[in-house]
Amino acid sequence: MKRIHFSGICGTAMGAVATAMARRGYEVTGSDANVYPPMSTFLEEEGIRVNKGYRGENIPENVDLVVIGNAMSRGNEEVEAVLERGLRYMSLPEAMKEFFLWGKKNFVVTGTHGKTTTTSMLTWLMEDAGLEPSFMIGGIARNLGRGGRFTDSDYCVLEGDEYDTAFFDKRSKFLHYLPHVVIINNIEMDHADIYSNVDEIKLSFRRLLRTVPRDGVVFMNADCPNCREVRRLGEEELGAWVKMVSVGLGEDADIRIEQVELKPEGCSFSLQGEPYGIPMVGVFNVRNAAMAACAALKAGLTPEQIRRSLSRFEGVARRQEVRGVVKGVTVVDDFAHHPTAVAQAIDALRQRFPQSRLWVLFDPRSNTMIRNVFQQEIATALSKADFVALAPVENFKKLKPEERLNEQTLTEQILASGTDCHLGASIEEIVQHVVAHAQSGDVLLVMSNGGFGGIHTRLLEALENL
Repeated sequence: MKRIHFSGICGTAMGAVATAMARRGYEVTGSDANVYPPMSTFLEEEGIRVNKGYRGENIPENVDLVVIGNAMSRGNEEVEAVLERGLRYMSLPEAMKEFFLWGKKNFVVTGTHGKTTTTSMLTWLMEDAGLEPSFMIGGIARNLGRGGRFTDSDYCVLEGDEYDTAFFDKRSKFLHYLPHVVIINNIEMDHADIYSNVDEIKLSFRRLLRTVPRDGVVFMNADCPNCREVRRLGEEELGAWVKMVSVGLGEDADIRIEQVELKPEGCSFSLQGEPYGIPMVGVFNVRNAAMAACAALKAGLTPEQIRRSLSRFEGVARRQEVRGVVKGVTVVDDFAHHPTAVAQAIDALRQRFPQSRLWVLFDPRSNTMIRNVFQQEIATALSKADFVALAPVENFKKLKPEERLNEQTLTEQILASGTDCHLGASIEEIVQHVVAHAQSGDVLLVMSNGGFGGIHTRLLEALENL
């Protein structure tokens, strides 16, 4: 096998794997509908030719393997060409397993919330300790400067998503990752486009437990009812073949998080008598750090190494990231894909800016958020803010009207809770409304799992021009 083509090459994970394959001597080509910096520049610097748009002729005649991205579906020209020509193809998780994960100690971080931050923390702990791990993260950790790489290290840290693998493989991605250590941060209903209920998600996590060797370990959230159920059923099904350890704040946790202290500049806590601190806010980040510390201890790091590295963890792009301060108004970017994450982010900003009025500019965009499955939960979470500005939903896709999030109802629910709420007609109109009413000392929390039309820059420019 010498020639590999990546359909959907400009995704963070796809680009990292393609680059690693090229560095190993494979002839790599690729294509994507969206070819733009920084990924396009990165691939070009690595000598990888990328075609803009999907066409059957993009796939070389003498190709040995086509790696098909998760966003690809039937009807895509390259997908149809692969099937018609009878070419060998794999999903990205399959390719990672085949070429990079066999024989490694793979640390897989899973859960509805906190995957990206916890994976980044654990990778940084190993990196700072000199282990030079391979890693694949669904975001950019500032300490690492990238989302993925593959090295010759025995260790690999992976963000393990419960979302399906590809159009031809509806198993969760993390089932391909050959885990030695698993972290389960929490389990909630999510991905309403592929899961009907939380029981289906719990089943996928139970299947993950079956792939952990007996000398490995699963660290799971002791305070999450769904995690406790998965552990109970896992122990019934697997007996002593998989070691499971609960980590949490409650008294029944196997490893208890204690002495938690929350301050505007960060948090401190203790774990098994050892003190740790992080320059991040929010109880959820304490949990993330505790999970990362437990996994790092399993990898052989000392408490002192972990303590030193955690204190220098710089966070992840788009997670409580201050984008600018103009005329006393602070604009913060955060990733929003679920009501629980929204509520936790608001609580964390209250800790960081205890004297400020807090605005939330909310863009419902994920496959779960645009559905009415969380209509009340979204309203409850957003009502924690002082002011809310809602963007119109533009991504209903093929949802039936009765399945859609009702923006007008959401506005009324938030107003009924006592929180001021404005339903914007457009991004520009939202910017005008917010800037007209914001005061010095206010914090504007922008929440979306997309680009939100570049609203962060628009806000800063509008404030500058007042």
